[in-house]
Amino acid sequence: MSGRDPAIRISAMPADTNAYGDIFGGWLMSMMDSAAGLTAARYSHGRAVTVAMDGMQFHQPVKVGDEVSVYTNMVKTGTSSMTIDVEAWRRERHRDTAVKVTQATFTFVAIDENGRPRPIKG
Repeated sequence: MSGRDPAIRISAMPADTNAYGDIFGGWLMSMMDSAAGLTAARYSHGRAVTVAMDGMQFHQPVKVGDEVSVYTNMVKTGTSSMTIDVEAWRRERHRDTAVKVTQATFTFVAIDENGRPRPIKG
């Protein structure tokens, strides 16, 4: 993923793992949702909420100490909605090469102070 800045970069910690030392899938999904949420808020210039996520498959495990980088790409916008492709990559702590762990597409809707959909500010 050279040449792109991640929306989020974080180290996987022991509290985020199961008894075998693998990171919980829910933790990784949360990081992906957070990264997409940052992208949606920046693009819409305000609050945005997750309304959908397509299915995801895990291609590689993430271990304690791995650096996890989450990349986002805005692929479609509507009046109030945004579709964002998200990829999660892992890099072992002492290596230079990263591998893709999973990907998903998230849909967000920009909302106003009353929680109602609002037009995205251009």
